[in-house]
Amino acid sequence: MSTARQDGNGPDSSGLENSNLEKTGAGGALAANLLGFARLLRRAGLPLGPAGLLAGGEALARIDLGDRRQVHAALRATLVQRREHFDLFDQAFRLWWRDPEAGRHAAAMDALSQGQEPPKPPPGGRRLAEALAGQRPPPPAPPPPEERRIEATMTVSASEALRKMDFEAMSADELATARAEIRRLTLPLDHRPTRRFRPHPAGRRADLRATLRASLRQGGEITTLRRSQRVERPPPLVVLCDISGSMGRYAQILLHFIHAVTNDRDRVSAFLFGTRLTNITRPLRHRDAEVAFEMVGQAVQDWSGGTRIGAALDLFNRQWARRVLGQGAVVLLITDGLERGDAADLARLAAATERLRHSCRRLVWLNPLLRYAGFQPRPQGVRTMLPLVHEHRPVHNIDSLRALVDSLSSPAPRPFKGGMA
Repeated sequence: MSTARQDGNGPDSSGLENSNLEKTGAGGALAANLLGFARLLRRAGLPLGPAGLLAGGEALARIDLGDRRQVHAALRATLVQRREHFDLFDQAFRLWWRDPEAGRHAAAMDALSQGQEPPKPPPGGRRLAEALAGQRPPPPAPPPPEERRIEATMTVSASEALRKMDFEAMSADELATARAEIRRLTLPLDHRPTRRFRPHPAGRRADLRATLRASLRQGGEITTLRRSQRVERPPPLVVLCDISGSMGRYAQILLHFIHAVTNDRDRVSAFLFGTRLTNITRPLRHRDAEVAFEMVGQAVQDWSGGTRIGAALDLFNRQWARRVLGQGAVVLLITDGLERGDAADLARLAAATERLRHSCRRLVWLNPLLRYAGFQPRPQGVRTMLPLVHEHRPVHNIDSLRALVDSLSSPAPRPFKGGMA
């Protein structure tokens, strides 16, 4: 049974005459098509296991296979576990369980849309197309090459070279590999004590209130002394990322790191700034990276434009600091520090940076300019900000991100006066 290679009618259209489902009837053909559809969903990124596949087969056995609505509803109810995957499932359903009239309808629509801009593919469409292409049988393997002996002494592996390569010097394929590597990074912060206590049999603090409550069940006699322990949890994390023209390439790939951190832990807030400040915390909480970046692109209007670091930090201090910088928050400030302005703008930058430092427990400045071995803080913006941060670290390759993760997982160092971490 051949799978679909064209976009057919939507899942709400009725009737499956001469379609994949109608032709299969029952038995092995239907199971083979259902298994192929499940493989397509897994390649596209949906978490689908054997239990969901068995439930899908059981659901198809209890409905009318001639009704496309019932088939779509039954498979989506059994194969999809998260609401955010509904759109991707609908696209895959239209592609796999095709309508034989889809080609004629598509040709007619194409004739009507001559001269018009093609519609933008929905989020997840590119990944689904790659997954559908992966269903095709692989080409025949070429004949084995003649055996050659290569001297690999004192050489560097490709993965090690990629970890040390600057993001700005990477090709498209190398950037894709780097993004996949970055998405696997986690950011465990050191736990900090909070003001809350919870019951613990070996706690260091005697809980008199809980002890008296327990004694009431014993007629007022105190038999055991209840104890409690202070709750420890990682502090909030706030990321402020510069998206001006000089930071464009780094900001694009660092967004994958911010997205991975946002979905790996709670209490993470992310902001982008160029000529204005944009809160992207809610879009980045979407687990699908492609959908999240699509939403970020719609929210941000000043990508790769100018930069006003002082104005952005001042706006953050006035509108967001009290909301997100509580309980000893850690702030990651990602910028090259190239503030373009007069003396008043530099004074505003100094005041905003100093206030931000006093509002958080740890202010870490991530600067891609530190990739140069002979870096000197000559720009006025860099010289203004450098004495006011707790740490100044490079962020230009995968190794620098790994070093950042290791640093944030350990206790914060003592404040310093200028220099680099």
